[in-house]
Amino acid sequence: MKNNEREIRFELLRPGQLIQERERCPLIFVPVAPLEYHGPHLPMGMDPINATFCARETCKRIGKGVVYPTIHCGTERERPAWMLESLGFKPTDWVVGMDFPTALWKSHYSKEHIFGLILANEIQFLVDHDYKVIVIVNGHGAVNQMETIDRLSKDFSHTTDTLVVWNLTIPEDILKDGLAGHADIYETSMMMYYQKLFGSNSIVDFSTLPDKNVPIHYPDFSIVDGAGFSKEPDPEKIVRTDPRDANEALGKELHEKTVANFINLTEN
Repeated sequence: MKNNEREIRFELLRPGQLIQERERCPLIFVPVAPLEYHGPHLPMGMDPINATFCARETCKRIGKGVVYPTIHCGTERERPAWMLESLGFKPTDWVVGMDFPTALWKSHYSKEHIFGLILANEIQFLVDHDYKVIVIVNGHGAVNQMETIDRLSKDFSHTTDTLVVWNLTIPEDILKDGLAGHADIYETSMMMYYQKLFGSNSIVDFSTLPDKNVPIHYPDFSIVDGAGFSKEPDPEKIVRTDPRDANEALGKELHEKTVANFINLTEN
C-alpha cells in the first residue's frame, strides 16, 4: 500500500482509527465464501479470494468505509435428481455441491444452519458497533447460501437500525444469460487476474488438466459450465466454456463489472 493510501482493512486498523472511519462513514464490507474445491487447477480459496478483492476494490473506489476480515465459510446442499442427471450422474447418487467422486479434496462446506449462525453472529458484532450499512460481498453462488444471506439481510434491516445488503461476485450479464459455471473459463480467468495481484503466475496450474484436444466432461474434475446446472445440459456432458481458454484480460473485465455492480449497490 502506498503511503498516501487510506488503510481500509479492518484487522489492520487500531481502535481509534476504526472509530474515526466509522464516524466519517458507518459503512463496512463483509466478504464471505467457503473454501471449495475448484478442480485441480484452481486454489481452494477461489471464492473468498474473489469476494475479498471485489470488496477491497469497491471500498477503495468509493473512498469510504472499511473491509471486514474475510469470513471463510459457506454452505451447499445435495444435488437434486434432475441436476445429477444433467451433470452425468445417476439420479440416485449422493453429491453435495462440487464434491464429485473425482474431487481431490473435500470442500469446507458448513451445514446451512451453522453457516447462518456464523454469519448472523458476525453481522450482530457490526450492528453492536454502530455500523449503519453492511454490504455482504458473497463469493459463493449456491442457492441455499444466497437464500440464507438474503433472509439474514432482510431480518437485520427490518429489526435493527442497520441496513444490510448483499450481492454475488459474478457479473449480472453472466448470471442473466445462464453462463455461470464452476471452475470454467470465467472463474479461471478471474483467478488468472487475481494471481497477478498476489505477484504470482503459478497459482493457476493448467498442467493439472489434460491437453486441449481432450474434452472435459462434467464429472471428470468438478468443472461445469452453466448448462450443466440446468435442465438442458450439453448432450455430451462436455464443458463448453473451457477453463483452458481462460485469460487474464477476461478476468480483469469480469472483476471490473462486478466492482461496478457493488459500487452501484452501495451508493444507491
